[in-house]
Amino acid sequence: MLCDTFSFYRAYAKIWIANEGRAFVTTEASVLTPSKVLEELRKLDTTHIVWLPDTESRFLYEAMAADPSIELIQVCREGEAIPVAMGLMLGGKRPVCMIQSTGFYESGDAVRGLALEVKLPLVICIGYRGWKRKASITDSAAIFLEPILDAWRISHYLVETDDDMPKIPQAHQEAHETSKPVAILIGAEYQQS
Repeated sequence: MLCDTFSFYRAYAKIWIANEGRAFVTTEASVLTPSKVLEELRKLDTTHIVWLPDTESRFLYEAMAADPSIELIQVCREGEAIPVAMGLMLGGKRPVCMIQSTGFYESGDAVRGLALEVKLPLVICIGYRGWKRKASITDSAAIFLEPILDAWRISHYLVETDDDMPKIPQAHQEAHETSKPVAILIGAEYQQS
């Protein structure tokens, strides 16, 4: 038993050194990579991503900018994302909105007046700022997100790793079957592909 314990610590020390002092090593299955998200959006024939860039989605932005199959439309405020997506839908396109949770709060009138009242079958990817699976959540941006979505009766799916990719087509299908917006909560920062 002592030998096994020593072997464990020796292996852990090698990982620590190889990982430049970071204590945890992530595996491919435990990260969220932009390429997987884009692959799912392409399978759904997404034509446009309407979004406001933020620092947490830098790697996703780089992947989207390098991929000509989905056109990026950058807005100045998140409240503009849903009206722009609605215009695209009226023109026969298939957009997805990508915004941060705090921006979702700012876009409340567009969510209520357009997405819900007009019954837009729209997927809204929301960066779940402050979300922590295994720790106490203290950021009000995370504390209020799901209760607000629930109050507006907007279904939501949590995506944290590449293993969660089946939730993206599931959300898309629900949006189109119910003619309502459906949210995908991005609960992890994207990792470089």
